[in-house]
Amino acid sequence: MTLDADSIGRANRDVEHERAVAIYDLIEENSFSPQGDPMPGPYHLTIALAEGRLMLDITREDGAPVVQHHLSLSPLRRVVKDYFLVCESYYAAIRTATPSQIEAIDMGRRGLHNEASELLRERLKDKVDIDFGTARRLFTLVCALHWKG
Repeated sequence: MTLDADSIGRANRDVEHERAVAIYDLIEENSFSPQGDPMPGPYHLTIALAEGRLMLDITREDGAPVVQHHLSLSPLRRVVKDYFLVCESYYAAIRTATPSQIEAIDMGRRGLHNEASELLRERLKDKVDIDFGTARRLFTLVCALHWKG
């Protein structure tokens, strides 16, 4: 699992932590299978932004190409923007707010994350079979590529 270094924006410590956790979790537990591939994984996935599109470059562990998908990010733009706004509120709240305020913001954050994860699964449904947990981790990494710092 690799995030394209040229695609990653600068990020603060909180975002770097979320990125690292998502990569670790994705490597440890995922359900990811390119449709039509006659050989089962494991796979290596590189995620990048290329010309305003999300690129998923899927190879075998030895580097042999499997498939490369380019997805329009337009359907995700609104939810990514909303997610960033809620995340900023959440990070600010964990430093100063009451536990009930933090919990309320976190519920909104998780709701947006779930919405975006389902949207990502829908966008990939004819390309890659993924479960909901894998979609959640992938969405975190898509956000990592968008973060402007």
